Order: sequence, then C-alpha cells, then structure tokens
Amino acid sequence: MIVFFTILSTLSTYQSLPADQAAYEEIVEQATFNCPRIRNPEKVNQKFLWDLVNIEREFGVPPVYRGMLLAAACHESGYNPNAKGDRKFSKRRKPKAVGLLQFWKWAEKYIDRTNPIESARFWMKRIKRQIPFIKKKCRWRSEKRIWLAAWVTAIRYPKKSGRCYEKPKHYYQLKKWKKAIEKSRKKGPSC
Repeated sequence: MIVFFTILSTLSTYQSLPADQAAYEEIVEQATFNCPRIRNPEKVNQKFLWDLVNIEREFGVPPVYRGMLLAAACHESGYNPNAKGDRKFSKRRKPKAVGLLQFWKWAEKYIDRTNPIESARFWMKRIKRQIPFIKKKCRWRSEKRIWLAAWVTAIRYPKKSGRCYEKPKHYYQLKKWKKAIEKSRKKGPSC
C-alpha cells in the first residue's frame, strides 16, 4: 500500500513539471528504451547512464536540456565507449572518430577518447566554455537559447558567422524523448 502511494506521488510530481522539462528518471528510461542505436535495451548499463546524468548535473544544465549528454551519447555511439566512426572522412576508410561522443584525434591531447567518463566531462566542459562567447556573439538573453547555441558551437567546426541559429542533431533525439515523456504523462499511471 505504501509503495502504491509512493508511485502515485512520484507520478504526480512528474506531471506537475512543465511540458518541456522532464525528471531524470524519465529521461533515463527514454534513453534506455528509445535509443535508435540500441537493439537490446535490457543490456543497457543503467549505472553508466546515471553516471552521465551526474556529470550533467555537475555542469548545471538547465532543466529544459536535461538529458542532452544522454541524447548525444545515444546518437553518436549508442552508449558504446569503443565505438568507431566517421570513416567517410578518411581516404583509407579508417575511423576518425572514436569513443562515446566520437571525438577525433585532436582530442587525444586532452583526454583518452575511449574513457567514457573523461569524454563526457570534456564534452560538457566544451559546451560550458562556449557560453560567454555565445552571449557576446549571438546576444541572446534567454538561457535556453544560449545553451542551445553553446551546444552546437562546441560540437561543430568553428564558423566565422557563428552558429547562433543552428541546432545539433542530438537535440532532435532529446526532443523525441521529451515528446514520448509528455505522451506517457498524459496516459497516466498504468497500474
């Protein structure tokens, strides 16, 4: 009986969040079961996903972008720290990008690309470092716009005009998850 009331109070807490915000529990569930690169969701390491969530928390990601690191890891490698990709950019068809977040060779100066925790922290640090530049370049006042522009600027090649109006592909994965969360909230508890 106590468990039932705990579940109901937790669900009502999630349902009281604004539509564009989700609790990390909801995000982790989506990251586990709705990552297109994962064939067997039961094999996804939940502890690892929570480690990524904790890294995100360290960097003070706004509630509207909760799960940005999980969305990036899902999109880039399907949470595989040994993933290899971007062969199309190599003349010999060798992978240029390696690791959880698919960093290229230049990143080895700063991190071990196959260490997922190091990669995740480095990825978040790059985004956070872009914020002052974005505020000056794009002149956004909204935290939401600033973080989105910092996100795309940090992961893409620098552009003279900046990337103030662009969105990263990971963002669309995160939006799909949020839409699914909103849909499941409307259905209510399935007890």
